[in-house]
Amino acid sequence: MILVALFTIYPIIASIGYSFIKWDGLTAPDGFVGLQNFVQIATDHFFWLSVAHSLWYAAFVVPIQLFIALILALILNRPKFKFTSIYRSLFFLPAVMSPAILAVVFRLLISALGVDWLGDPDVVMWVIIVIGIWQTLGYNLVYFLAGLQTIPYELYEAAEVDGAGWLGRLRHITLPGLKNISVVILLMAILGSLNVFDLVMVLTGGGPYFASSVTNTYIYQLAFGNFYSGAGASSNVEQNVGLASAGSVFYGIMLLGLTLIQFVALARIRKKTAEQNQGAIG
Repeated sequence: MILVALFTIYPIIASIGYSFIKWDGLTAPDGFVGLQNFVQIATDHFFWLSVAHSLWYAAFVVPIQLFIALILALILNRPKFKFTSIYRSLFFLPAVMSPAILAVVFRLLISALGVDWLGDPDVVMWVIIVIGIWQTLGYNLVYFLAGLQTIPYELYEAAEVDGAGWLGRLRHITLPGLKNISVVILLMAILGSLNVFDLVMVLTGGGPYFASSVTNTYIYQLAFGNFYSGAGASSNVEQNVGLASAGSVFYGIMLLGLTLIQFVALARIRKKTAEQNQGAIG
């Protein structure tokens, strides 16, 4: 609790306070500026461009990654499948490695291939998306495997005896059995993707020409005064911890709103499904 208070709760509260001042993080604060930082963030084209890139990243990473993770989990969960422990370890290995180290490795690999994908504004986000899918796939694979192992295998045997095929068992046993844990996996995957940072920061720093700038790299560069202006080049700007804090709070409120919308939508879906089931029973 002490560690959580020091490194999670206090920074959040402090960021809210910093968002109302102008401060470079080194010298004494310049003074209270009210909502000026929030107004500047809300009217900054590059902030919204970074938010758009974060949404773009999540929109492709989440569905593709969850689909692949579910398929792999279904394969690895089969009792007759051999060497499952080895395959699980191999798929999960990228997830336990530092994203920064992986980004360095991929930078070297792409450079060795002699292509300039990270310097091409039209390609760079797709490269980051592919790497992001590969890097965090293991988490969702393990979550789905845990969910599959809570489904009694006797249900599959009984369904097979009754003549249900693979598709029927998937539709009527597997997917309903994964419903609750899938909601948690989906929420975690969306929030994790929207908070991508270190992979992008090491790979491109948000460049070239802000083509891969995501919200967290934008906030980081505001705080430390190092903006990416092009492929392989950066330009120093005045660092402003207050402005960066306002961006962080603003984005946090957006994510909170998105999470609440997801909870409301999922609650309505559950209620509608329950009503349909009751109607079918009646």
